[in-house]
Amino acid sequence: MSEYKVVNPATNETEREFATATDAEVEQVLERSARAFQSWRTSAKDERAKVLLRVAELYKERIDDLAALITREMGKPTPEAKGEIQLVASIYRYYAQQGPALLADTPLSPRAGGQAVIRKEPIGPLLGIMPWNYPYYQVARFAAPNLMAGNTIILKHAPQDPESALAMEQIFLDAGLPPDAYINIFASNSQVADMIADPRVAGVSVTGSERAGAAVAEVAGRNLKKVVLELGGSDPFIVLDSDDIAKTVKDAVVGRMGNAGQACTAAKRMIVVGDLYDEFVSQFTAAMAALRPGDPTDPASNLGPLSSETAADRLMEQISDAVDKGATLRTGGKRLDRPGAFVEPTVLTDVTPQMRAYHEELFGPAAVIYRVADATEAVNLANSSSFGLGGAVYSADPERAAEVADMLDTGMVWINSPTGSMADLPFGGTKRSGVGRELGPEGINEFVNKKLIYTPAPR
Repeated sequence: MSEYKVVNPATNETEREFATATDAEVEQVLERSARAFQSWRTSAKDERAKVLLRVAELYKERIDDLAALITREMGKPTPEAKGEIQLVASIYRYYAQQGPALLADTPLSPRAGGQAVIRKEPIGPLLGIMPWNYPYYQVARFAAPNLMAGNTIILKHAPQDPESALAMEQIFLDAGLPPDAYINIFASNSQVADMIADPRVAGVSVTGSERAGAAVAEVAGRNLKKVVLELGGSDPFIVLDSDDIAKTVKDAVVGRMGNAGQACTAAKRMIVVGDLYDEFVSQFTAAMAALRPGDPTDPASNLGPLSSETAADRLMEQISDAVDKGATLRTGGKRLDRPGAFVEPTVLTDVTPQMRAYHEELFGPAAVIYRVADATEAVNLANSSSFGLGGAVYSADPERAAEVADMLDTGMVWINSPTGSMADLPFGGTKRSGVGRELGPEGINEFVNKKLIYTPAPR
């Protein structure tokens, strides 16, 4: 039985299955990608940009069909699915428009005289291992800059996203990308390990769990391969003060509940200073309880299922552990009495270090709210996490918020806004949230050879 299948999380019904690649097919993919690299690496940057621009156009042209695929595969409500595709189109467009300039030579001024430049060159076939929560967006972050740089791509998607994986491969072909410059493969974990070790693969990018990132990094390290890891997060949402608590709460709910809370950069820990705490808890709990879980294709619902029964069961274990050890359950905390991987929107307070919810990433519709005395305590609590992906700081005084942002051990901080993503802003974390950056100018620099070319001064 193949692990690649469409299991609709709104019904728990298996709708389609796909065969896992054979070892012979894996070998063919590696050879095809290596062969395609030899021609794609020498293609003109303007030619690559033209292909990426057409990719962006095709995403927008096919938005309805593409959205329907991921709604079936992982339960994303239709409006959110379309929003993801709009973001994806902007990423391909950004690298199409800015890529040639971002790849231009960087001149240096040698102290000894002469001329020197740093030239950015592609390094070879890259393996991407991508997750289910943002099926198109995660791939775009990896594929767009690296195709623009002249690398070729082998993409191993999550087993529950086979149809969207094939749809992306078709878009590249329809946009005019040379065959084999981007190849989708339904590989097993053991086959992936062999691919990482293969000398034809120059680097690997993973978005996923800590466990997946550690496993990939171990194999890549043994084989001296460059890696980019975008892993978990337990992002703080710090409220120092507010002159509009209703808006602050609305942003907190939006930041927590996008994609049913299944986002690495979701606002998972609400950290509220002093006198605002009681009002924040009251309004936030009411807003969470008012959400309408249901069929992700139904406009009347604004919260879809979790991606799978396994995901729902794990979240319920974390919630139950907290409640059993003394946390206060403000709302939710149960499975919905209906088919599908649904969990009620949940709010926990009085969470302590003895509970899993204090240390672990809650990947679903559950939030934890903490009371702190001041900004110093807020920063200490925020930084106590082993994760360091993103965070948000709210204050009526932007300068005060910026001072707190400077003290956070995270890769990204948004001020008076939920953490988000834009094509031209770097994305990535620190600590156990991973290494490397995607998107923006930094995203195109991860898998290139920055070659020095130096011509000494005449003697």
